[in-house]
Amino acid sequence: MLMASYWLNSRMSGDQSTYSYHVLNVVIHLVSSGLIFLVVRRFLEWSGTAQPRRDWLAAFAAAVFLLHPAQSEAVAYLAGRSEALSVAIFMAAFAVFLYRKEREIGWGTVVLVLALFGMALLSKEHTVVLPALLLVTDYWWNPGFSWRGIRGNWRLYAVTAVGAAGGVALFRNLIFYSASAGFGLKDLPWYQYLFTEFRALFVYPAEFLLPVRLTADWDFPVSRTILDHGAIVGLIVLLALSGLAWHYRRRYPLACFGFFVYLVLMAPTSSILPIKDPVAERRLYLSMLGLLLIMVDGIRRIKADPRKLAAVSGVLLLAAAAATRARAAIWADPVALWEDTAAKSPHKRRVLFQLASAYFDAGKFGKSVEQYRKTALEFPPDYNLLIDWALAYDRLNQMGPALDKLRQAAAMEPTAHVYTQIAMVYANRRLWADALDALVTAERIDPGYAPIYWYRGKIAAASNQFAPAVENYRRALALDPTMEPNIGPDLAAAEAHLRAGK
Repeated sequence: MLMASYWLNSRMSGDQSTYSYHVLNVVIHLVSSGLIFLVVRRFLEWSGTAQPRRDWLAAFAAAVFLLHPAQSEAVAYLAGRSEALSVAIFMAAFAVFLYRKEREIGWGTVVLVLALFGMALLSKEHTVVLPALLLVTDYWWNPGFSWRGIRGNWRLYAVTAVGAAGGVALFRNLIFYSASAGFGLKDLPWYQYLFTEFRALFVYPAEFLLPVRLTADWDFPVSRTILDHGAIVGLIVLLALSGLAWHYRRRYPLACFGFFVYLVLMAPTSSILPIKDPVAERRLYLSMLGLLLIMVDGIRRIKADPRKLAAVSGVLLLAAAAATRARAAIWADPVALWEDTAAKSPHKRRVLFQLASAYFDAGKFGKSVEQYRKTALEFPPDYNLLIDWALAYDRLNQMGPALDKLRQAAAMEPTAHVYTQIAMVYANRRLWADALDALVTAERIDPGYAPIYWYRGKIAAASNQFAPAVENYRRALALDPTMEPNIGPDLAAAEAHLRAGK
């Protein structure tokens, strides 16, 4: 589903513009906000909130969801669409379930809910939690703290249970073998991740209430034991809050339900399945529903002049809109984004590396070199950092330091890639013999590495040897046809020179 949406944008905008991608992201976010309105309004109705208070509370919740700065990653960042699209479809399935005509769900509604559920899963895996949310909803509201609603909706749950086996098979590789998530992570056992999430679960409500520490890459330490970084305190508080929510479920049904909804919606990313990043603000996009339900239950109990309450709400929404505009502007500028992230996570290697790369991409090569140096002082430089550091030196026309870094990288990993980069540094200064020697070494290491022949063809063309240039370009394309956008113009130019020579 996600890739299909990107394909649609690529057909609309081609490869040169991201405008339609951003427009579709905003449209999806608007749809999600509208669905949040419907979902919250239904729960307000079931909790006994009268009109017109019910509608404006639901509208306020939807507006908070729409304008909250924590949503910036899911909307302003194009790759964040996986979050927005999956949640939009997830909320559509939930709304169909909530607004069904019969208390006991019919087969037509079952098919529609499950079809939407499947589409949500095919957008992002965290939506697997929908059946758990439906079970909690049925128990809590249908007709109220009773198993009767679950038994009455056996059709839905029976089909879902049958499909669960297929879901495990579908996501088996992610669960057990993914390099970024799942039980295959070597350095993060499931129990250490669970200990860490006892603390992490409090980050999102804090950012919901006061979003001043939003960052693209959290530096959140892992709790290796239950006592590490206060994980046991987080567990105790979570158990205490769960006990209180259960105890007061009849007095404050909506707020207590919202608390459990938050925990349920966070479960796929914040329980026992390890994920490389223990905290990521995009996870609030789905789980915010639970926090919104707590919020509206609190507001509806305030005894105040409705006009004053509306004025305060309006001010809060304006503040949220201003903060979101500022946050989206940061996401729009890679340098600003990684500078902001580095200021908040100054000791995380990936953040420091990304800031150096952002400087490079922006043409700020001096700053890039200095940032790579800072990163290397903080962490032992690896192969990739040395390569990129060398390229930054090369752009500053500092051949000596560039070659030094590339040779360090070659000592770590003698790959064909690093020797083609050495060849490029020499070729940029028209030192053809040295460049060709480096390409000979690259070919000895991996004769199937296509860039070797592309670079060799470029050297031949620069020396007006167009026949060997054409031969090398064609060989590179035969090895890697995906390089056609880069090699194609060079090949066409060399062939044109050959024809002109004849």
